[in-house]
Amino acid sequence: MLFNSIDFAIFLPIVFLLYWLVAKNNLKRRNVLLLVASYLFYGWWDWRFLSLIVFSSFVDFFVGHYLGKEEVPAKRKLLLWTSILINLGFLGFFKYYNFFAESLVDAFTFFGQGFQLSTLNIILPVGISFYTFQTMSYTLDIYQKKFEPTDDIIAFFAFVSFFPQLVAGPIERAAHLLPQFHEPKHFSYQLISEGLKKMLWGLFMKVAVADRLSLYVDAIYNNVDMHTGLSFVVATIFFAFQIYCDFAGYSLIAIGCAQIFGFDLMENFRRPYLSGSFKEFWGRWHISLSTWFRDYVYIPLGGSRVSTSRQYFNLFTTFVVSGLWHGANWTFIAWGAIHGLYQIIEKGVLKINTKKRAGFFRILLVFLFTCLAWIFFRAANIQDALQILSTIFTDPGSQIHIGDKGIFAFSILGIMILFTVDFMQEFYPEFKVLNHPNVVVRFACISVLILYIVGLGVFDGSQFIYFQF
Repeated sequence: MLFNSIDFAIFLPIVFLLYWLVAKNNLKRRNVLLLVASYLFYGWWDWRFLSLIVFSSFVDFFVGHYLGKEEVPAKRKLLLWTSILINLGFLGFFKYYNFFAESLVDAFTFFGQGFQLSTLNIILPVGISFYTFQTMSYTLDIYQKKFEPTDDIIAFFAFVSFFPQLVAGPIERAAHLLPQFHEPKHFSYQLISEGLKKMLWGLFMKVAVADRLSLYVDAIYNNVDMHTGLSFVVATIFFAFQIYCDFAGYSLIAIGCAQIFGFDLMENFRRPYLSGSFKEFWGRWHISLSTWFRDYVYIPLGGSRVSTSRQYFNLFTTFVVSGLWHGANWTFIAWGAIHGLYQIIEKGVLKINTKKRAGFFRILLVFLFTCLAWIFFRAANIQDALQILSTIFTDPGSQIHIGDKGIFAFSILGIMILFTVDFMQEFYPEFKVLNHPNVVVRFACISVLILYIVGLGVFDGSQFIYFQF
């Protein structure tokens, strides 16, 4: 079920009314309602994959239960690895089996050896990377004695499958979200109003900016042989804003949706294209994932508490693994490796002071080099990415492919509106649009935004980009 669909527009008010009017202040009843609603929400795509969520939830609930009681180190490790291997086993099979099978065959062929390994017609379950990491963090935190396990199986299952953030995050930690299923919720007009406004702005980012930009981006990137360098430059900049608005828009809708039920989800994006360094960029982009890799990959590898060369290895490895998390394609691994190199150069060669606010030139450079990496992320394969780069630097051309003038013009308009709001929020935090203290101004802004979404939004049922991850 998509946030930008009629199905969800019907589903959400029904669950909202049942939650506040029927379940009322009964915590158990509310958690059961949220669990059923979440399974319905996910099963709308393919009910067969509900079994994966249920099984994963059972495994981590009981592993967490016994980890909380067990003191023998060897048995604790066995329990932890049971959770890790089962979760990563599912993720590896559904997401990476064909990728590694094809790569292995290619490697043998490269060295002149014949080797056959059949691929499978595997459907990737939506959101498996997100809920797998969420359940794994629960057992990892219990193992490290940072969190006490819960005995409330309904609350735990609802935590794993909470529908606002189930399929594309934010990837919540149990210490933050799980206790909220044990807390009483009180109807608050102010919180619900703020949540709905976040959902409205997130919907604007998705259907009025991201989906409109995708029309131009797809036309260029799906025809690599037909365009000049300048067209690829424009398409890549458009894609930078497309993926930002698509994913940040989803996260904002998820946060706002959770808020109308009395839940607080972590911030996932914080105006990343105003970053003055790549370290700052990753503190603003997909925050729930970047902090997950920091806590469960980078720090266990040794983090920055080791030699300089080992620090660089830890950084590079973390970003390569992060790239692989995004998809079973060498383009994502290359994208992660590029950002790993950016971090190493920034940290070891340039020695940039990330504590000092950056100027315009540094922000622009970070954005441009981020766009350079986005080419690998968006391209269908490594060959296309290299061809696009070659075309940009060797055949820039003198004209930009415009295509449909309306699509192009409204794409630029959407970016301008988005950038203006981000800029104002960054440098003038008192700036308010949808929460303006004057009711007339506030109502006018909300009305204009709704009209813009209805009039210029793209309602073709397009999925969110990160659903494929």
